[in-house]
Amino acid sequence: MVTAFWYGLALAKAFGSTTATGVPSFDWLSDTIKVALLTSNYTPSQDTHKLFSEVDSREVSGSGYTAGGATLANKTMDYTGGTNVVAFKNGAATTWPTSAITARYAVIYKAGTAAATSPLLGYVDFGATVVSNAGTFTITWNAGGIFTITPA
Repeated sequence: MVTAFWYGLALAKAFGSTTATGVPSFDWLSDTIKVALLTSNYTPSQDTHKLFSEVDSREVSGSGYTAGGATLANKTMDYTGGTNVVAFKNGAATTWPTSAITARYAVIYKAGTAAATSPLLGYVDFGATVVSNAGTFTITWNAGGIFTITPA
């Protein structure tokens, strides 16, 4: 199970911030949301990274992996009263079967018409380089949500 972190500018844009200049808006439920794998050469910056074009040069390559990553196909969003948690979820793990991939990070982004129009939403740090060698590379999302927001 992995924990994802928001990119600050994506979250600011979701609420109409004018400081998120150049960041396209997103709709978790209706937009195509993808997850791409990155090498250990990537260094996440929650404060400055905003578009897939800023990170795609560090995307992995290998058999069983297609550039741009995989689409999250089972997205939902829930609100839990009492705990006040808004959860952005995906109902299934993301897998790359029969793959040869070496990755350290995954980025979640809204797929636009090009990398320069695709806002980064968040990222996952696997904590170490993960390798699949003619096996299945799997990201098991947190059942409580890929991302959460807790209004206080």
